[in-house]
Amino acid sequence: MTDILVQIDGRQVKAEQGTTILEAARGAGVSIPTLCHHDKLAPFGACRLCIVEAVQGDARRLVVSCAVPVEQGMVVKTRSEKVDGFRKSLLELMLAHAPNAPRLQELAREYGADPNRFEKEADFCIHCGLCVRYCDEIKKLNAVGFIDRGVRKEISFVPEIAARECDACKECFPLCPTSYLQATFVLAQSLAFPPDSETAEQFTR
Repeated sequence: MTDILVQIDGRQVKAEQGTTILEAARGAGVSIPTLCHHDKLAPFGACRLCIVEAVQGDARRLVVSCAVPVEQGMVVKTRSEKVDGFRKSLLELMLAHAPNAPRLQELAREYGADPNRFEKEADFCIHCGLCVRYCDEIKKLNAVGFIDRGVRKEISFVPEIAARECDACKECFPLCPTSYLQATFVLAQSLAFPPDSETAEQFTR
């Protein structure tokens, strides 16, 4: 596959054609924050934190680096006043939903985000979709999915599948950036397929 040259934060970087900006940056040791990206999953672009400034010819735009491929001669800025301001606002919105998530708190400190800017609506899910996509794309089980849309969108386990598959798997649990998923499973388990005392103790540790 053809190699192309791009500039990332003032550095010339060689990348294979078809490589995303995020992959090219990380390959060059440049850090770009993400909450919904996973190397084994198709790009999703839900969290938007990986947004960067990309200049190609006369066009300058903000793009989601996990989903946009590099192009010959592209100039990328992973940090700028515009990029940092965008990430700051996104983090403030997320913190209204998951104020105690360590990863969000860490990023909030880095970008100067105000955790109290927006009124708290603590449902603890930021809709990154990692659990849904992992269960679909990697495990092929479809035991967890989105229900409803917009501000009412939630993660939900499918009781019939989850009762059969999830207790022995739980591979999606550590992917959740807010730890919301495990609590949701415990609730679903208690309502739809009550565990025995030993299993209940395991999930509440």
